[in-house]
Amino acid sequence: MPSYFSRPRRVLLALASLGPLLWGAPAQAQGGGQPIRLVVGYAAGGPVDATARLFAPALSKELGQPVVVENRPGAAGSMGGDAVAKAAPNGLLLYFGASPTLTISPHILKSMPFDVSKDLSAIAPLVSYTNVLVINKDQPFKTLPELVAYARANPGKLAYGSAGMGASNHLSGELFALRAGIKLTHVPYKGNAPAMTDVIGGQLSMMFDIIGSARNYISTQRVRPLAVTSRERNASLPEVPTMVESGIADYDVGGWYGLYGPARLPPELVNRLNEATRRALAQDELKAKLIEQGYDLWSGSPQLLAERAARDLALWGTVAKGIQVE
Repeated sequence: MPSYFSRPRRVLLALASLGPLLWGAPAQAQGGGQPIRLVVGYAAGGPVDATARLFAPALSKELGQPVVVENRPGAAGSMGGDAVAKAAPNGLLLYFGASPTLTISPHILKSMPFDVSKDLSAIAPLVSYTNVLVINKDQPFKTLPELVAYARANPGKLAYGSAGMGASNHLSGELFALRAGIKLTHVPYKGNAPAMTDVIGGQLSMMFDIIGSARNYISTQRVRPLAVTSRERNASLPEVPTMVESGIADYDVGGWYGLYGPARLPPELVNRLNEATRRALAQDELKAKLIEQGYDLWSGSPQLLAERAARDLALWGTVAKGIQVE
């Protein structure tokens, strides 16, 4: 008698375990509803962390399971990426990757702990952002062509600040100098905020900064914007011309954030997470918050993210020659 009923019972148990797939319950990443840890390679409170904390609850809603932000700062964001690269490919540890870590750090770090093209799985693009070149308002030049003319007449006299050696706004300045044929002096800081303070105070002539964080200084007329670094004008600063419009040919620079998992992440899981991310970015509340912060929504396929990372990696390889940090 026991053997007669054992097989049907096993079948019923198997069907029960497949319930979410058979009856269309919300798809979850692997792990039976366990929390997904979303790794940020920077300390809490910065722009990458703040954006990840906006995104996490929206992704959680779409997946039907908790998504918790976990900060693992160090080595220009690469420590967090390395932790995900070494994780099991089950979707429970994901990386909120920032483009400087993935496209600049490989060229300037003495030892990059992982290879983005081999050790991570691209899942979905998230947002992109544009920098704006701002100057101290008491400078003798008021436009970008005037700045270039002044720099050519005074090689090395103009100093620009950045968030540190190898930061995206450092290399934005290096690329500007390269494209314009001028010599600038770079002054690295430990973050954007102290650099901006010295631009306002006149200790620095200028700096590149993310539009979202520079906009308040611009609107209160503490600094003067000269140009945005994107190909098209930015909706947040429609009156500010682009670098290309201002005479700097082939200058189209921006940053972005993307969602990654470990290498060998199963294709069906990549697709599930990609679809959930697209739905999350379409949520009205998240869209409004991201746009308010100065970001552009950037939704698309894993391939789109991988191609952008490869393109930017090649671009910064040319600009970063001779720059190395520990």
